[in-house]
Amino acid sequence: MLERNDDDGRWIRRFAAAEDAPYRVVCFPHAGGAASYFLPVAKALAPGAEVLAIQYPGRQDRRHEPGVTSIVDLAGTIASVLPPWLDRPTVLFGHSMGASVAFEVARRLERAGTVALALFVSGRVAPTRIRPETVHQRDDAGLLAEVKKLSGTDERLFDDEELVRLILPTLRSDYTAVETYRFEPGPRLETPIHAHLGDTDPRVTPDEAADWREQTNGPFTLRTYTGGHFYLNAHREQVIRAITEVLVPSAALRTASPAEAR
Repeated sequence: MLERNDDDGRWIRRFAAAEDAPYRVVCFPHAGGAASYFLPVAKALAPGAEVLAIQYPGRQDRRHEPGVTSIVDLAGTIASVLPPWLDRPTVLFGHSMGASVAFEVARRLERAGTVALALFVSGRVAPTRIRPETVHQRDDAGLLAEVKKLSGTDERLFDDEELVRLILPTLRSDYTAVETYRFEPGPRLETPIHAHLGDTDPRVTPDEAADWREQTNGPFTLRTYTGGHFYLNAHREQVIRAITEVLVPSAALRTASPAEAR
């Protein structure tokens, strides 16, 4: 196995270390999000799978670093850090901005000869779908209004003016990365793709998510849940179950019922 270098300490978080786990799941946060968002996922999947959560620059313990403004550049750096951790079957899971990052990481890993067990893309349009988005160009109030609308952040955070000032540059850089990302045509992935979304998500429709099937030569599934952009806050157990079904098909838990996912 390749040596794990000092850079891992900046990019990778292990909330439930499991060296003997037969699988790994690498999680990529949404815009403005941090690795800690996936702490419940790490606890739920251990010890059967070890979760590695990616920590982007510009937040939490990396708050003094410049934020990211390019999905492609971010994916390239992460893909260069991950290989020492790919010594067992690995699933990639990305939500919103994280879905685009995870996809671009999967492309780079395949070019280097590593095919992930699966790619989960959550709450994000397919890369060939272009939406004219200019949130990153709004003033501070407009940017915060968009974040509030998506209901993924504790409302109490916005009452702390000092904290808001700290997170605004990171939010703006993340939104810049998301909204300026453009897909460069290339070979389809061999990695299976599983698209998940909420049925009232203002940032992606089922039709836009369905086009993810064009990015893989492998199996494709589309699952829609009740809820908005952060549907997975309410449906975390069902999403974890979907990951488990990919990891251990022979011991898969029951498929989510129509009431849970439709």
